[in-house]
Amino acid sequence: MNRLSDYVDILIVLPFYMGYLWAADKFCKKFLGASPKKEWLFLILSFCGWLLKNILCQLYAIPYIFGALSAHICFMALVVLLFQSDWEKKILAASILMIAARLAVEFCGSFLSCLALLYFHIVKDIREPFFTELEIGLFSGAGYCFAVWVIYRMSKQLETVFGGKRKKWYVMLAVPLLVIITVFDVAGWCASNGIMVRSGGSMGLYYDQIFSHAGFLVLTLMSMCAAGVYVFGMNRIYLEQEKSGRYHSQIAVYKMLAEQHRQSERLRHDMKNHVIALSALSRNKEWEKIDDYLKNMEGMALEIDEDMTGNKAVDALLHQKRKWAEEGNIRWECDVQIPKGCGINDFDLCVLFGNILDNALEACGRMRGDKCCFIDIQAKAVKKCFLIEVRNSMDKAEKFTGGFTNMEDSQEHGIGLLNVGDVVYGYDGVLNAEAGNGIFLISILMPFPDAAHDIKTAV
Repeated sequence: MNRLSDYVDILIVLPFYMGYLWAADKFCKKFLGASPKKEWLFLILSFCGWLLKNILCQLYAIPYIFGALSAHICFMALVVLLFQSDWEKKILAASILMIAARLAVEFCGSFLSCLALLYFHIVKDIREPFFTELEIGLFSGAGYCFAVWVIYRMSKQLETVFGGKRKKWYVMLAVPLLVIITVFDVAGWCASNGIMVRSGGSMGLYYDQIFSHAGFLVLTLMSMCAAGVYVFGMNRIYLEQEKSGRYHSQIAVYKMLAEQHRQSERLRHDMKNHVIALSALSRNKEWEKIDDYLKNMEGMALEIDEDMTGNKAVDALLHQKRKWAEEGNIRWECDVQIPKGCGINDFDLCVLFGNILDNALEACGRMRGDKCCFIDIQAKAVKKCFLIEVRNSMDKAEKFTGGFTNMEDSQEHGIGLLNVGDVVYGYDGVLNAEAGNGIFLISILMPFPDAAHDIKTAV
């Protein structure tokens, strides 16, 4: 039976690993969701699994690679089974947590080992220093502390990564992370079997250890940079592609609205001729021809709301969105007055109102039951600025973070707000979006061309 001293490193790391599990639980709860009971179950099972793995490895000398792989598989299985959301998203969350812990522990272990070796060799004048189980445990504990900090920082930056992507995209993002983890498991197995980066064989064990830990340190830094660039780079590419695709679709919609408006204008211009033609058909009692004539006119006409906004393109867009709202039994309130001197071109106005109202219609459409759905649009000049405020109902179960909701069918929501932001910031404006008590509110303030750029004091 092994002595208690053989488990010193495990006992030292124990409280630090519990801190890592706590951070991992909060991470998964934020991006995946879970009930309190399953959160506790995740913590208990993860802790017991880690402890059992380390004890068995000590008792039966299980190869490092098998212990590491089994720990990763168990951790990922617990995340997939105990948390909510799609399994693809859960695999990505587990991969991010595992690579954060693996690289953080490896980085701190290699960095602190190099410092300790230099200290013992130069200051203490120990020719070939070795680390005790206590020191190895402290190095690993420092690594888990670093992992907790990394997870905390990532939680703020990964909101758009977990916000409404396609399912296959999450798997595609997770695979390279799992490959990096596997590479480090193999490297750890090599180190556990005495395979190290050597100085050449003529400089002694001290320099062999220095070269080995320095090699791991460089590999860890490169892997951290590669993982970060890959995750955030792929997310940036995805968002840009989605923004571009939606932007081009908006161009097509805008052209369609403009063409409809031109047809309506031509209809008004030719109304006198149409009246003459209909009068002639009526005198001859050609009722079928009159019916066909009126149907052709109806197809060309575009009804415009009585409350004109001052911009014909926006009138056409609001008319279309109002029809969709009425079809969905959504209460519609609109008071939009666009001043002539606002300096915003028609296309950008349609991007603003189109994206905002599409998101509002989407949110109302997701509401369950007989709940009252509404959309309230207000737009007017306030001093030397153009103010837009849109309120709409939303499901109270939804959470709004970083421009994205937590609903799986709302991936376009965040992309739409990104397009809105591009327009607003292009006019030196400010944008604020918030949600609470089943109501989503977006406010936009953009200065007139002759106004000062600092609009914080405008209202």
